[in-house]
Amino acid sequence: MKRGFITWDRAELPPSVFEARLTRARKVLAERELPALIVYSDVFRSNQARFLTNFMPYWNRSLVVVPREQPPILLCALSPRVYPWIRSVTVLDDIRPAGKLVQSLLQLCTEREWKKIGVLDLPRLPHELHAPLLQSNVEVTDVSLGAMDDDELAMRRRAVTLARQILGDQLPKGAGMVDYRFVGGLEREFRRAGVEDLVILVSAGKAPAPAKGVTLGDQYSVSVALEYRGNWVKVTRARASETVCKILRDRFDSVLQENSGYVQNLSGPYPYEGCDRSDLAPESIYALHVEDSRLFYGDTCVGAAPL
Repeated sequence: MKRGFITWDRAELPPSVFEARLTRARKVLAERELPALIVYSDVFRSNQARFLTNFMPYWNRSLVVVPREQPPILLCALSPRVYPWIRSVTVLDDIRPAGKLVQSLLQLCTEREWKKIGVLDLPRLPHELHAPLLQSNVEVTDVSLGAMDDDELAMRRRAVTLARQILGDQLPKGAGMVDYRFVGGLEREFRRAGVEDLVILVSAGKAPAPAKGVTLGDQYSVSVALEYRGNWVKVTRARASETVCKILRDRFDSVLQENSGYVQNLSGPYPYEGCDRSDLAPESIYALHVEDSRLFYGDTCVGAAPL
């Protein structure tokens, strides 16, 4: 769940980063002889549009349109009262109301005389948008922008460092607490640090906890997946004896080097996608975790090493 009033720290992520990304996208358009790129965005799949423009909706569908030679355009059904906020946290200035996304997009194509367009990750466009778009008189083709840039990698490292620090500081405090109270305190720390979306899972090292919660003992593990500035990372740590923790760390290192085990792809448009390591590009961001006696250890990785 997205929470808080999202702002844009231009010192942390300067406008030049987005200018470079848009230039890269326009280079791809020129190579493909396409007049515009369409990027779909919603609360579950906001990373791609945010990568290019810093736009992330709280709860709405939208299309970011990147013309080859003009400024980007946002088509969305959000109320005009939030347009000033959108302009303050993104590189977008041209925002157009679009209750019906495909109809609004096709109208824009008519206005600009675009006979064909590119769509980022076209096969995964929602069916209710995909089908009418393919049936229109505008030629639609799939487009990929390739690997992440150094700025994204740096932001991921900042996010995973934040996750490790807070989890490391707070993990010992859970002993003797009811699990949901411990999770509430954890969430408060992460939200105060600027985390926009958050998933926390606790394992008490035994049978699953009842619905009303369980008091944590001397052994438990916590898995935190978080979104920071549009970048997802995941870190899992265990509170246990040094012997048990070493077993978990050694098992993690072994699985990481053997290129085996279950991983979750964090670099695609949908976080937490389970996948085969062989399907990942060398620079892909993914989460890997291992288990021993219902205790878990894991981290966010790139290539064959923790990020």
